[in-house]
Amino acid sequence: MSDSPRGVGHTDSMDSHDSTPKQPDKKKSRRPANTAFRQQRLKAWQPILTPKTVLPLFFTIGIIFAPIGGLLLYASAQVQEISLDYSRCRSDAPNFTEKFDPMPSGNVFTAFKGSDKPIDAQWAVEKDVNVTLSSGVNVATDRCYLRFNIPEEMGPPVLFYYHLTNFYQNHRRYVDSFDAQQLQGDVRSYGDIKGSKCTPLYGDDNNGEKKPYYPCGLIANSMFNDTFTSPVLLNPPNPNGNETRTYNMSTTGIAWDSDKDLYGKTKYNVSQIIPPPNWQKRFPNNYTESNPPPDLKAWEAFQVWMRTAGLPAFSKLYQRNDKAAMGNGRYQIIIDDHFPTLEYKGTKSVIITTRTVMGGRNPFLGIAYIAVGGVCIVLGAVFTVTHLVKPRKLGDHTYLSWNNAPAAKASGPNTAMASGREVRPGEA
Repeated sequence: MSDSPRGVGHTDSMDSHDSTPKQPDKKKSRRPANTAFRQQRLKAWQPILTPKTVLPLFFTIGIIFAPIGGLLLYASAQVQEISLDYSRCRSDAPNFTEKFDPMPSGNVFTAFKGSDKPIDAQWAVEKDVNVTLSSGVNVATDRCYLRFNIPEEMGPPVLFYYHLTNFYQNHRRYVDSFDAQQLQGDVRSYGDIKGSKCTPLYGDDNNGEKKPYYPCGLIANSMFNDTFTSPVLLNPPNPNGNETRTYNMSTTGIAWDSDKDLYGKTKYNVSQIIPPPNWQKRFPNNYTESNPPPDLKAWEAFQVWMRTAGLPAFSKLYQRNDKAAMGNGRYQIIIDDHFPTLEYKGTKSVIITTRTVMGGRNPFLGIAYIAVGGVCIVLGAVFTVTHLVKPRKLGDHTYLSWNNAPAAKASGPNTAMASGREVRPGEA
């Protein structure tokens, strides 16, 4: 019988003869693109350090840096400044009604450019004075009196700072402890504040109702609250009887313009918020219509405090006079002492100072420039003498390791390590 013809269902079907090749799967690769930048083939230039290039460079740096340092040091020396540490005034100063005692020499620092007149700083304290705060509340506190001489005319501008030491505003939790929306005036509920960075000072239970602190956070709660009067000249020229003259200073214009944009008038109702714990002395009955919360938009002293310092010793501007000079004479400052510093082993001082085009008194920057310039000039001189006395030929092959190890050739196997190549037959 003859074989029957193959049908289309046979294994040699049309599909088996498809001539279209299958595309292989492309493997994923983490290899960077083949470009000059990604493959690190960019053109580069590396200078060859020779005496002709290095020595002039040392002298050039020295000649540039040393005069700049001298100018910075000169500008710093033009700043007039007096600093009085009153940390222990309430414990060490005598009673105001009896006498004034000289302040310890370690508590007084002065910098006046052309006068050797004594400062004769004195202090006294008045205990349990009934003081009326800006909120209208009467509190009892100690009042410190500082008297001192200004030997020469200062300014303007004349700047009045308070200076704190051992106060770490740069602590991570402290720096972030505020609510930006609340400071801008937005209404933030107790729940909103509790979930913010103000923790743990976010709010409290007030008569069975949970209310947020305004302003919340550690920075606002710990605000410096000593108050200072403007300096009073006790011995003015041509006085009429016991006349004194006040050198008026202003508490406006002390904050940065950029900081003022961070604050706004609050939209809170006084019944929605309570003051922070350390503000209870100023607001004993919480916020009321007669004693409302402060306007943070206009309160520049608060804005200055909220700009945290990077070091544990810092100064913050309290008041200033940009128009009139502060004449020489004997002055008195009255301080209402509220802020404790001895508890955390810190100090507090008042600083009255001027400034130059380079800023306040800071001799360190000028000294640093002079030191760098001096070191460069000395190194340039030493290397120049060395090059002249014992010059070294540029590219001298005798300084290569395999040409400069005669002792290693006699030590057998160590020769390979010294020369960087294997020992050839007959070289051992």
